[in-house]
Amino acid sequence: MRYNYKTENTCAQMISLDINGDIVTNISFLGGCNGNLKAISTLVDGWTVDEIEKKLKGNTCGRRPTSCADQLAKAVRAAYEAQKSA
Repeated sequence: MRYNYKTENTCAQMISLDINGDIVTNISFLGGCNGNLKAISTLVDGWTVDEIEKKLKGNTCGRRPTSCADQLAKAVRAAYEAQKSA
């Protein structure tokens, strides 16, 4: 299932990803720090929702209460829940 997540309080505006069961692949960000976000997307490709949350949830960026990595953790959980109810 392809899922799009609108981010909050980050330079990236949207995260798109594929989810199959609890495996996340094909992550892409709209906006944000292009090189860093490509690296994160490649590193976590094929990880489970729980693995991504464990590593990325709660990361902050500067004075912001969140980051693109934290938003990715939120996005994969939202995708997983949306998939269950579909």
